Amino acid sequence: MGNRLAELLEERDYLCADGATGTNAFDMGLKPGSPPDLWNIDKPENPLALYTAFVEAGADIILTNTFGSNPHRLILDKMEHKYEEINVAGAKLARQAADAADRPVVVAGSMGPTGGMMEPFGDLTSDVVEAAFEKQALALAEGGADVIWIETIFAFDELGAAIKGAQKSGLPVASTMTFDTASRTMMGDTPESAVAFVQGFDPGLIAFGANCGAGPSMLIDTVSGLCQASGPDGVVIAKGNCGMPQMVGGKVQYSGTKEVMADYARLARDCDARIIGGCCGTTPEILKYMIDSLRDYEPGEPPSQDRIVDVLGPIKVPTPGSA
Repeated sequence: MGNRLAELLEERDYLCADGATGTNAFDMGLKPGSPPDLWNIDKPENPLALYTAFVEAGADIILTNTFGSNPHRLILDKMEHKYEEINVAGAKLARQAADAADRPVVVAGSMGPTGGMMEPFGDLTSDVVEAAFEKQALALAEGGADVIWIETIFAFDELGAAIKGAQKSGLPVASTMTFDTASRTMMGDTPESAVAFVQGFDPGLIAFGANCGAGPSMLIDTVSGLCQASGPDGVVIAKGNCGMPQMVGGKVQYSGTKEVMADYARLARDCDARIIGGCCGTTPEILKYMIDSLRDYEPGEPPSQDRIVDVLGPIKVPTPGSA
């Protein structure tokens, strides 16, 4: 079987990834504190409906509903014994939605962090983490994923173990990290150091970028650095939140609008990001508006920080001594 993602990247200047999984699941009735991943086996019609909605919105890449389904993280829900069933089911449902489309759609097997810390900050060892990600990646491959997609990672040690585990599946591997602290990861790593880290793997990643974070302005600031460090041959992913979360009437809502996310998507193109989508708060309707805004858009010069602020608002950089 050919590498579907590589083929599409060869054919097109950019691809559109999907939006949020978790926040959309809450809108579909998921109870707070419940993992959406379990819907793959308990309520498969729900993840299938979300996959289908993103495909109909125009997404070229859909992520499986398996973010929290590595065996180690599932310990929190006492469901680690069902990791294979959950991942295979999540990938099969996404494959069903993708194959029903009238165009090629890539199924990306989502793998989020373990939820723990590795030595010396925690008790997890690299071999345990690598084995957990290997098990998840193999199950996603069995379910029909085209690529393994590691996301929302903030530490190089966990990312390295995840990449090594994911590569055991034989599928191409993509990854995003979260740069939510002054355009750095929580561990203080810059976009430039992150690119240097992932470039040390052989085989290399098919794509690398940023997701989630502290709003679209910081995401674009990060993506600008990633694109500069990756050079013209790098495939950079931009998958930012739809604004910032806020409590409205007892519910979490995201501050971004479809217009803000369209501006974010166009700035991502200006940076030369090749894969553009949304993260938390991004609905299929917002994603469609983003995708429509990119049609026939001619990218401009990479945006300066002043330009980013003018279009998307302040890049929220913590001040010395702030919490």
